[in-house]
Amino acid sequence: MVKWARSFRMRILRVITRLNIGGPSIQAISLTTRFAERGHATTLIHGRLDRGEGDMTYLAPPGAALTFVSTLCRPISPLNDLRSLFRLWRLMRQFEPDIIHTHMAKAGLIGRCAARAFNFGRRRKARVIHTYHGHVLEGYFSAAKTAVFIMLERMLARWSDAIVAISPAIRRELLEGHRIGRAGQYHVVPLGFDLSVFASVDDGARIAARQSLGIDARARVVTTVGRLTAIKQHALFLETFARVAATDANAIALVVGDGELRAEIDAKAAALGISDRIRMLGWRRDLAAVYAATDVFLLTSRNEGTPVALIEAMASGVPGVSTDVGGVGDVIHNRQVGRLAAFGDADGLAAAVTELLADEGARRESGAAARAHVLGRYGVERLVDDLDLLYQRLPAEETRGACR
Repeated sequence: MVKWARSFRMRILRVITRLNIGGPSIQAISLTTRFAERGHATTLIHGRLDRGEGDMTYLAPPGAALTFVSTLCRPISPLNDLRSLFRLWRLMRQFEPDIIHTHMAKAGLIGRCAARAFNFGRRRKARVIHTYHGHVLEGYFSAAKTAVFIMLERMLARWSDAIVAISPAIRRELLEGHRIGRAGQYHVVPLGFDLSVFASVDDGARIAARQSLGIDARARVVTTVGRLTAIKQHALFLETFARVAATDANAIALVVGDGELRAEIDAKAAALGISDRIRMLGWRRDLAAVYAATDVFLLTSRNEGTPVALIEAMASGVPGVSTDVGGVGDVIHNRQVGRLAAFGDADGLAAAVTELLADEGARRESGAAARAHVLGRYGVERLVDDLDLLYQRLPAEETRGACR
């Protein structure tokens, strides 16, 4: 790794489990590049993708300070995890960070353990921050495994100077529901993205997008974007869409993403008799075109931190319908911008989608309100400003010498 000059105001080392398709990867890359543009020394350490996951390293501009650690991965692997810990510790010693900021569960575990070792015995300690983009404490594992992970997160919180939650709901779940950390450690910092490409979607782009995707101008399009994995509950999406399709002969669905459940989802669509109404698009980089071709975005997740695809769709002027889980309620904060239904309520979700599809005027009004809401709340410069202020405001007696 290259040794950085000492002229930078802060030295920020960021660790993320992997740069798969999703909000955490977009945020980690954006923060690394934008803090560098502000004159800080930054580097981003990332691990390897799971099989079938899309890769977002293409978002990093040429020359961006990214370091790949091949042993850092999502699955539990004691030998790889130990190797990753030692590798991160060595990288920290080379980079000598003032700020160590971790993202996602595995990076949060190994990164904070490495930071603990790095800080041991040092007069000038790096500040340690972890961002919860969501959590794996509901809907992922058995009760026994979840109890172990909660215990680990409580320990890691004691080793953290600050904890960032991307929504008030995530903060409540962690602090009040699972008793992780102290109230004073928490900072709610909503995600932020460069939404300009989505904000530019207009009627002309919608016509062009449908032509490029081979979608009939009369079709009413319901779209979802995400990994084909259990937490995203694509089975519920299909059950919801089957109800919509039963009453709307022009309704079709676009499913963007891939993953371990692809064959299962195909079989589910066939069993529901809607295979001919479903377009499985796999991973795509032209998401602005996908959203431009969409009438209603439908999210059916079991749990979400801040749903990036939903925000992107809304920035494109598309109203959203979603299960009311995690931080979704902070995005669809009223009926002007979209609709919410309880998790598992296929009838309620279908009724909301059908209502929006049936009324073009209401759909356009809702899409315009959705765009205004997310552009005002989820911009990337606001995110960088918020975290810059957090880094600078860490207790002065603990960050002595951090600004060089």
